[in-house]
Amino acid sequence: MSQAGKSDLVERLLDGEHRALARVITKIESRASGYRDIISEIHSHTGTASVVGVTGSPGAGKSTLVDKLAKFYRDRGETVGVIAVDPSSPYTGGAVLGDRIRMGSNVGDMDVFFRSMSARGQLGGLSTATADAVKALDAFGKDRIIIETVGAGQNEVDVVKTADTVVVLVQPGSGDDVQMLKAGILEIGDVFVVNKADMAGASRTVAELEEMIHLRNDPRANLDTGHHGPDAFDDHGEDADDADGADVTADADEPPQSWTPQVVETVATTGEGISTLVETLDDHYDYLTHSGELDEKARQRAAEEIRQLLRSDVSGLLEQELDAQGGIDDFANAVVDKETDPYAVAEEVLEPLRDCLGDRDD
Repeated sequence: MSQAGKSDLVERLLDGEHRALARVITKIESRASGYRDIISEIHSHTGTASVVGVTGSPGAGKSTLVDKLAKFYRDRGETVGVIAVDPSSPYTGGAVLGDRIRMGSNVGDMDVFFRSMSARGQLGGLSTATADAVKALDAFGKDRIIIETVGAGQNEVDVVKTADTVVVLVQPGSGDDVQMLKAGILEIGDVFVVNKADMAGASRTVAELEEMIHLRNDPRANLDTGHHGPDAFDDHGEDADDADGADVTADADEPPQSWTPQVVETVATTGEGISTLVETLDDHYDYLTHSGELDEKARQRAAEEIRQLLRSDVSGLLEQELDAQGGIDDFANAVVDKETDPYAVAEEVLEPLRDCLGDRDD
């Protein structure tokens, strides 16, 4: 695509043309020629949308919950963009679930833009592509952007880090899921949702999550102290009441000084609990804004994006250098035959790059 063509596509996207938005995201996903120029052009138009990442184990009801979230936002008059990250087909590389009927409550609503993206087995590449797609939706003017992942593995964790607020779904009675949360996902969740809360075991799952969260934030705490919400503690992690029993809780209109992850119960199929979830998401966004963490998250994401792009580009350059020096197979054979070793090969391949950049070890 010519420079004029790219600029025209960007102008149409900024003017709110859905077809242009779809084309830009297609270019992003396929890494088509010129997509980086497009992202560069729209970058200055981003930064106004709030982004929510929704993850959790398969079967927890993420798609239904996202559908109801989108409808709630639309009923408030806000526009919504949804990126659903699906597993890759081993045959086509496309999204296996890409053709399934989703967003049933929002069919025909042009102000809800839904896009299914394929993982393609690329861990870092997927998170970068998702971040770029979020930028396209943001520049387009969407008020709310939701990223839905198909699972809760490392791939999905990397993706939802693109979000301002991370929602983790857990099924009632899913002891294995709660144990899995202890292994790492607990650390990234801002809001935990026990979906299908009308099922047996919901209250126990809620209690287990609250106990884990409470222990993580204050290991000394008595777990029967009641409310564990965002303003249950001051910035020193102490109870809101001081030692003399005087209430020193901040004004209700004031944002909390720290954020304790919340547990919300929902029944997504009926919409029960969605309003409470949205209120909690809004509270977290307010906290991020007033505490300065929103800006800090943006800086962290920018730094990680730069690192990821550099890793990807340098990796490509090194692959070209490997080919220029005979290919990886020749080097591997030489290592097996004890003619050289992997460290020596790495030094040999990196030498031209070191010459160009200068030796940083001096």
